[in-house]
Amino acid sequence: MDKLAVRRALIEERLALPDRVQRADLLQRVMRIWLVGRPDTVIGAYWPIKGEFDPLPALHRWKEDGELQGGPDMKRIGLPVVDKVHKTLTFHAWYPGCPMQEDAYDIPKPKDTEVVVPTLLFVPCLGYGAGGYRLGYGGGFYDRTLAALRPRPVTVGLGFTHGFIEDFEPEAHDVPLDAILNDNGVVWPV
Repeated sequence: MDKLAVRRALIEERLALPDRVQRADLLQRVMRIWLVGRPDTVIGAYWPIKGEFDPLPALHRWKEDGELQGGPDMKRIGLPVVDKVHKTLTFHAWYPGCPMQEDAYDIPKPKDTEVVVPTLLFVPCLGYGAGGYRLGYGGGFYDRTLAALRPRPVTVGLGFTHGFIEDFEPEAHDVPLDAILNDNGVVWPV
């Protein structure tokens, strides 16, 4: 499999999806339902780029629900900040209206907020296959970060149905996700 060509094609397909907004609405619902009853108080996510699904509205609602049940600051959301030296990610507190700045890759990140350690981490899936394996952009940031995080958070991939790769073959360094959600529901574990 030519991963570079597959990545390029998946990005183009995702950007051209005529019903991407409707798919995003469906995935918002899937995500909110999947979060019901989760014990996590700190969830890591990502700032959407290149037509990725945006998990932040569902997470903000999750945080608001927690505030209604237990008071302010009971639940936290973290967004990644790149460590260019180690090519890993740390997660910094995010909230709507949070001051942001661009990172080394021109992706917005929280500015001057505290580091948080997620027990649940939502990761973007450009593509994904059987067994919980994901295809990202090829930088390896999530793989290195997950290898270093102790305890390892529960990992959940988010993507659209078009990203399923029938013949996806993971490499030796690939770590499977604990779950994958798409606009049709939970696709891993099946």
